[in-house]
Amino acid sequence: MNKDTYDLEERTFQFAKRVRLLGRKLQPSISNRADLYQLVKSSGSVGANYLEANNSLSKKDFLMRVKICLKEAKESGFWLKLLDLTGSDFEQRQDRDPLLQESSELVKIFASIIRNSTLTSGQI
Repeated sequence: MNKDTYDLEERTFQFAKRVRLLGRKLQPSISNRADLYQLVKSSGSVGANYLEANNSLSKKDFLMRVKICLKEAKESGFWLKLLDLTGSDFEQRQDRDPLLQESSELVKIFASIIRNSTLTSGQI
């Protein structure tokens, strides 16, 4: 396993972990419960599918898993934006905003992997 693979695996793990830590701090409103449930699932799916991609059986399988990572990273950003931080303390916003940035960066990384993989394999 090369260093870049390990770093992205760790990065996606830390993203999911930080989402869960944020969730513990949120107000237990009905909307936050529903949005947090979806956010926890999508953030964990980013890392889980990247692990699967690294153990894929073919280039096609790899690309499909990375496309799922892209989809789940986008979805995580959506749920993060929906969280109700009304009346929340400054700390919750400080925790949420870097997660929004991280989901955006993960989207860019996975989009780049897909673009580079499809260009090298001749697919468009």
